[in-house]
Amino acid sequence: QGRFLLDRLLVVARLGEGAEAAAVAGYHRGLFENALEEHSREQVSGLLLLYSSGICHVVESCSSTIHFIIQEFASLQKQGHSALLQEIKVLVVAHNIPTRLFPDWYVATATSPVTHPQGSTQSQSLAEVVAECLTFLLQLAACIQSVEDDDEDTNETAHTLAPELLIPAETINYLYNAEECASPEDFLRIYSSPSQPALDSETVWPVPSHFSA
Repeated sequence: QGRFLLDRLLVVARLGEGAEAAAVAGYHRGLFENALEEHSREQVSGLLLLYSSGICHVVESCSSTIHFIIQEFASLQKQGHSALLQEIKVLVVAHNIPTRLFPDWYVATATSPVTHPQGSTQSQSLAEVVAECLTFLLQLAACIQSVEDDDEDTNETAHTLAPELLIPAETINYLYNAEECASPEDFLRIYSSPSQPALDSETVWPVPSHFSA
C-alpha cells in the first residue's frame, strides 16, 4: 500500500444550515489536496455518504493525513453555527490497517436508505451502533469494489448499488448527537496525552468523549 502505514477514520456530522452536498464534497476534496501537498504523498480513499441532515465519512490514508483532517475538523467546529458541518464526532480510528476497503474516494447521496424500526437504535449500546455502522460499510465497500472491477462508474451511483446496505439515517442522527462520542477536539486531547495507554496495531475502537487518559 505504498511507503506509509495506513490508518482508517470514521466520522459522522450534522449538516450546517443551508449546507449543500456539492459544498460538503468540495470541502473534503480541498482537505485532501492540502494534505497531499503539505503532509504526505499518500492518496486518500474512502466513502462520503451524504444524507438529508448529516454525513457519514470513512477516510483511509497515512496517519499524518488522518491527524491533519481531524485538526481541520476541530478548526471547523470553532466557526460555531456558521460551520458547514456541526456536531462532528470521531467514532472510530484504526491504526496500521493491512489493506484499503475502498480503491478510491467516493461520494454518494443517500436518497432513500432503509430505516430501522422506530426506537431500535436507542435500545442498543453505543458500541453496538458503531459496530453496526462498520458492518454496513464493509458490505458497501465490497459492493463498490465489485462494480469497480466491472469498470463501472461508482462515484455517482454508489447509493443505488445496494440501498439496503446504507446506514439508516436515524443511526447517523443518533451518533452525531451522542454526548459519549468524541468531538475532534476531544480526540486531539486524548491523542496528545502523554499518559494514554498503548494501542495495538490493526485495532478498531469507538472513541468516547469520556475516555480517561
